[in-house]
Amino acid sequence: MNHDRIHAQEPSHHRDRWTVGTITGITGRDGHCVVTVEDESGESTELVVTMAIRDLFISRLDIGDDESPVGERVWFRQRGGQ
Repeated sequence: MNHDRIHAQEPSHHRDRWTVGTITGITGRDGHCVVTVEDESGESTELVVTMAIRDLFISRLDIGDDESPVGERVWFRQRGGQ
């Protein structure tokens, strides 16, 4: 499976390859995490990442342990999902 890429902070490399978006939802599917993001033009994209990547990028967001990541800004690259 090709997993998508997501960062909680602006990447320092190849900035032109990344899209800025806002998290609109996080769910699970087939043992993976599906992060729905909306880009600056309002287009919605589903990103499929591992649970470990979910834990990593959420831990790097500027939110409390009990706060939802929905509404937070992220940088992403879609690589194929399932």
